[in-house]
Amino acid sequence: MLRVYVGGKYNDKDVMSVLKNMRYGIQTCRKLLSLGYSPFCPWLDYLYVLVAPSGEKIPDHKLFYKMSLDWLEVSDVCLFLDNYRESMGATKEEERAIELKIPCVCSIAELLKRFPVKSNDTLGELGFWA
Repeated sequence: MLRVYVGGKYNDKDVMSVLKNMRYGIQTCRKLLSLGYSPFCPWLDYLYVLVAPSGEKIPDHKLFYKMSLDWLEVSDVCLFLDNYRESMGATKEEERAIELKIPCVCSIAELLKRFPVKSNDTLGELGFWA
């Protein structure tokens, strides 16, 4: 399966806007998975904090950003959501991808056109979400 790093806006001015950004990112990653890609979804980082034992120190956001960059560096392609220019982090991710010569696309349609899924990678073929 093709590894797709998905970048876009995460933080925002208020909690509801952050949740909206998270929903958009996670839905996009779910769609990519259903199409047969292997997406990295940075919007799921909150789960590490959510399941941390009570009293455990919560990791600094820099740790999660470092982990995201580590995944970006081994990705086959980057998909940047239409809101990514509003994010300083996602803009830096695009710069890093370009530096590493990792192809970047800005829509699922462009991803499908430039990097089609092999039929045996689709979740329908694997018995999921058919």
